[in-house]
Amino acid sequence: MNPWLRIVRAGNLLVSFAGVLVGGLAAAGLGLSVSPSFWVAVLLAAVSTACITAGGNVLNDLLDVETDRTNHPDRPLARGTISLPRARALTAGLFIAGVVVVVPILPTVPALGIILAFAVGALLAYEFRFKARGFVGNLVVALLTGLVFLYGGAAAGAPLLMAPFAAMAFFATLSREVIKDMEDVAGDVDRRTLPQTHGLTFSSVVARSAVGVAIAVSAVPFLWFLPVGSVAGIMYLGLVLVADAVFVVSIAYLPARLHWEQTMSKVAMTVALFAFLAVAFR
Repeated sequence: MNPWLRIVRAGNLLVSFAGVLVGGLAAAGLGLSVSPSFWVAVLLAAVSTACITAGGNVLNDLLDVETDRTNHPDRPLARGTISLPRARALTAGLFIAGVVVVVPILPTVPALGIILAFAVGALLAYEFRFKARGFVGNLVVALLTGLVFLYGGAAAGAPLLMAPFAAMAFFATLSREVIKDMEDVAGDVDRRTLPQTHGLTFSSVVARSAVGVAIAVSAVPFLWFLPVGSVAGIMYLGLVLVADAVFVVSIAYLPARLHWEQTMSKVAMTVALFAFLAVAFR
């Protein structure tokens, strides 16, 4: 892969971009029959999210360059294919672009500015303070994932409507982050993760509990605003049941088969993204 695409984690950018689009469409609830002004606001918000995510990924590599020379010597900064000054300039440029791109729409959707400022603050706090603190870092990563859907909802003018979806994303991501730390427990010598401090059994309980809450929250749209018998309700129900089932699989064998469980968690989150999109057609 091109080193510039690798350092920004191109795959992650596509996921964050799609998350904002799905959040915006689900909040609007008009299918694809939305106004041009909607698409302008949501697409700018999606670009903003992708830029901030990319900036955070480059910053992560900058801060970890010394350990990456041992643990991940194939990464662009560790290999020297991208210089440190150029990476620093790229980080600054991406963060600036992520803010500037939404400035034109902030007067009409001021909630975007609030969520963006909070997200950037949380991201910087994670990189400079909480990344090495294990479970606190897991919580911040989960929070940032949930904020993606709130950001899309804010661009559509209804951020609170995305609260249950943000909560589902938060708890699902928290479970996956804990499972990842369980898988990496032997190599995480520079981090105080939950598996290191409390063991694999307790970490399994936390991961399972987080999935349990996410599954419970998946019923909230029916209790709040989504008619069960509607086309959107039927599509959401079918997809979310599949996602919930895969989430159960993702915790079924803990603390064994950790790589498998983490993969299943990723699959479940992908299906859940389509379930969220189904809400747009209510």
